[in-house]
Amino acid sequence: MRVPMRRDPETVQVGNRVVGNPTSRKGREMWGTRLQQILRLFRDDFEQHGENSMARSRLFLIVGMLFAGLLSWSADDKAIQSVRLYVGNSRGDNISVIDMASLKVTGEIKAGEHVHGVCVQADGKRLFATVEVDHTLRIIDTATQKTIGTVKLAGRPNQCAVTPDGKYVAIPIRDGDQVDIVDVNQQKIVKSLPIKEPHNALNNGSNRYIFVSAMSGHEVATIDLDKMDYSAHIPVGGRPRPYVVNSAGDTMYVALAELHGFVIVDMAQEKVIERVAIPSEHATLRKLEYETPDTLTHGLALTPDGSELWVSSLLDDSMYIYDVKAKKVTGRVSTGVGPNWIVFTPDGKYACISNTDTDDVSVIDVKARREVSRVKVGKVPKRMAIAIAPVTGGRMR
Repeated sequence: MRVPMRRDPETVQVGNRVVGNPTSRKGREMWGTRLQQILRLFRDDFEQHGENSMARSRLFLIVGMLFAGLLSWSADDKAIQSVRLYVGNSRGDNISVIDMASLKVTGEIKAGEHVHGVCVQADGKRLFATVEVDHTLRIIDTATQKTIGTVKLAGRPNQCAVTPDGKYVAIPIRDGDQVDIVDVNQQKIVKSLPIKEPHNALNNGSNRYIFVSAMSGHEVATIDLDKMDYSAHIPVGGRPRPYVVNSAGDTMYVALAELHGFVIVDMAQEKVIERVAIPSEHATLRKLEYETPDTLTHGLALTPDGSELWVSSLLDDSMYIYDVKAKKVTGRVSTGVGPNWIVFTPDGKYACISNTDTDDVSVIDVKARREVSRVKVGKVPKRMAIAIAPVTGGRMR
């Protein structure tokens, strides 16, 4: 089943006019073009009435106001795209917050012992964390970094996923063979669906569909949130670990237990079409502190442009880079010990990998294919989520 990805609109309706959406790159370009047109008009007027001191004063005042307005709308990408990385520390009680401009930890969110999963809604305003010790979903305001809601779950939760609008969160209940669906506004479970040994939930930019993997079931299932039921069960040929779906919604890449690599799934046909085994430098797996012996690959993600799949290697403590179009491995970058989860910054500049055995995050320059920073975080970091910090009134929150 093909699930298309939702994208931010380039324009928004304001009264009876359509203007550029300042939260999208194209929208900001539209605002910039319009301001340039206005400035050219005032320049022409100034050349015509340059001797008139009153006209000059008015012109400078208006230009100054336009410049201030331009700043307040955050037309500068560096201002509007203050990106935060949220790192769940699985053997601690906190989530580390990394500012991706400075590549430093700038905050710590207390969430409860043994944080398993983290996810963030599209506008960056709310972060969600699953906590194993008390079987809860924590709802966190990212502006204050405080918990604003707690939902009791049916059992031990794993990796969660939230819809872009922040309406629903799906949480696999590992020891309950079910997935709980939480209505965020009501702060309660509105549906529980049966599934065998669920592990990871994933949202691909849709407000209607969410994926959840079944390790014992050897499948990834699609949940239709309109119907609150499954709409597809896709066999993946083994015990699924992390997985990702491309933006077109027609191809899924799935890491499997016992495989140093991944399988490629055709979503329309609902079947595996290729198995990719990545050659490794080391033939045997060292003793893992925080993973099962059958885990050779745990994290994988597509670059924002969809051209490359980055795949973690627990055999080699590295990320392997797979060219999606050429269908071959084109590079390798070393990480810390125990690379677990990977996310990319929205602009595709950095790849961030959590390293369980060194309690840090490797930040890799994607274009240069080299590690540029190693950021210390909490105890045994695993799942991560990344988002642009929300803007309110022209200021970063």
